[in-house]
Parts: sequence; C-alpha cells; structure tokens
Amino acid sequence: MTPSEALTLLDWKRRIFDLYRRVREFDDAPAAWSLWRATRDELFARHPQSPVPPEDRDGSRGLSYFDYDPHVRVVADLLAAEPEHFDIGTSDKSTFRFTRFADAHFFMHGEELRLSAYWLDGYGGGVFLPFRDTTAGRETYGGGRYLLDTVKGADLGSKGDRLILDFNFAYNPSCAYDPRWVCPLAPPANRLDVKIEAGERAPAKGPSRS
Repeated sequence: MTPSEALTLLDWKRRIFDLYRRVREFDDAPAAWSLWRATRDELFARHPQSPVPPEDRDGSRGLSYFDYDPHVRVVADLLAAEPEHFDIGTSDKSTFRFTRFADAHFFMHGEELRLSAYWLDGYGGGVFLPFRDTTAGRETYGGGRYLLDTVKGADLGSKGDRLILDFNFAYNPSCAYDPRWVCPLAPPANRLDVKIEAGERAPAKGPSRS
C-alpha cells in the first residue's frame, strides 16, 4: 500500500464512522436510512477506496436496495453464551478468528429468531454480526450480508443492554463487488430460514447496476 492509498483508506474509514455516528443520532429511522443510502451511493460511486471496480461504477444510478420496511427494525436481547472460538470462513477460503460472546434474540414478523454475536479476536476487537437469509443467492449476495461490523464503523447503537438490529441497514461485504477483497461470510449459526426483503440487494455486474 502506498502512502496515498493509505490516506484514501483512512478517509474512507473516517467517512463510514461519521455516517454511522449521524445515523445513531436520528430519531427518525427512515430518515436515517435515507441518509445512509445516499451517502453510501456517493462513496461507492466516487471514492478511490470504493470496493466497486472503477469500470462498474455508475454515479447516476447507485446501489440496489429493497424498499424501507419498518417491521424489520428490532431491538434484540443479548443472552449470555458460553464463549466459543470460531475460525469463520472467508471468500478466499481462508479464515478470521472470532469469539462468540452472546446470542441476539428478537422477534420479527411474529417469529422468534436468533443470531450469534461475535467479537473479533484481532487487535482492537469489535462486534461482528453477519447473517444469511433465504433471499441469499437470488435477491441478495450468496455469502450473506452484514448488520454490524464495529471495527469498520458499522454500529447501529443500543438501548440499555439491548442491541438495535435494523435489517434495512444490511449491506454486502466488499467481496460481493470484487473478489480481490477478502471477507468473512455468514457462519452456519447465523443462517436464518426466513426471507428478509430489506437492506442491500445483490450487486449486478457492470454499469447497468441499479
């Protein structure tokens, strides 16, 4: 990485952290989502560190999302889980080391669901909460999507000791756009047998993405 590339990556991180800070300050969740969507569209289309290859960027279109759905915004109870270390598989068949520290329990569409919450074991740590639902491989990226990845700024906040999970903010890992990125994918424990038509859709290839 050149000094110039390092500085542009630092700028990307600053912008993402600032975006989620602003999202957490909103009382109006749909308005926060609109800001999140517009800011991501701009960054992905124009920023030098965009995960989208330059030939696939189209600033006139933007990323593809489901419509906002207020029913997929939930507050999850974090229930203590026996700490367990996992080598979570990545898009290039390597692994990242995480520790499950809790199970997030919540209700959505009248159904009780659970996702494991992981802590990144590397320097600094951070909460990581990926998931895969039954839209994966069709409407959404086959490897699953991310809700939280606090080491990269993706943090929707909490209410007391409960965690805010808004699936409208679900987004694709960088490897969904370009295989040069290496991303941890949703492990078996976080594969939901439900359809969640919210958040970011699978990216189309080429400038016709919409």
